[in-house]
Amino acid sequence: MGGGIASDLNGVIDMRIRWWVAPGIAATAALLAACGSSSASGSGSGAASPAGASATAAASSAPAAAAKPGTSAAGLTTAKTAKGTVLVTAQGYAVYMFAIDTPTKSNCDATCLKFWPALTGMPTAAAGSGLTGKFGTITGTGGITQATFDGHPLYLFAADKKPGEVNGNGINTSGGLWYALTPSGAKLAAAAKPAASATSGSTGGYGY
Repeated sequence: MGGGIASDLNGVIDMRIRWWVAPGIAATAALLAACGSSSASGSGSGAASPAGASATAAASSAPAAAAKPGTSAAGLTTAKTAKGTVLVTAQGYAVYMFAIDTPTKSNCDATCLKFWPALTGMPTAAAGSGLTGKFGTITGTGGITQATFDGHPLYLFAADKKPGEVNGNGINTSGGLWYALTPSGAKLAAAAKPAASATSGSTGGYGY
């Protein structure tokens, strides 16, 4: 009989142990599973969005800065514009002459050159341009080697912001008139417009 009581008592104790231990094991397993899921999720997120990815994407979508017109006289060619066909640089910017220049002297002083940059170096024609005029150089303002075409020292105009613009044609400033050059070496006919100031450095309404 004593053995029966002991056996019953052991059974009760065994059931109580199972009652308390089983839920604890289940809770621990659930906690470990949750931690593993969270870790995997965090790891996956980091792999999909590496550090600096957003900055790289933003930089790649930023617009490129506009190229600044060069003053090299190499590769001169021609281009059709709204005002006629003109001599242009290799980048497509209109080339100008100053009416009071001579074949051997530029009359554009240092202030003038801020608005009418001189083309420099020995000029050359781009392949297929059809230019047949005489190229040369002179010693320009400040001792620069300034390009010439058919006896005209060559310049750009600071208010021409992109290829194809001819905003300086017919302007009267810095003591004389400015004209875009045609492929034949002649001045481009100027459209009628109000007279601009002849004060050095003024370009009649273009903000200079």
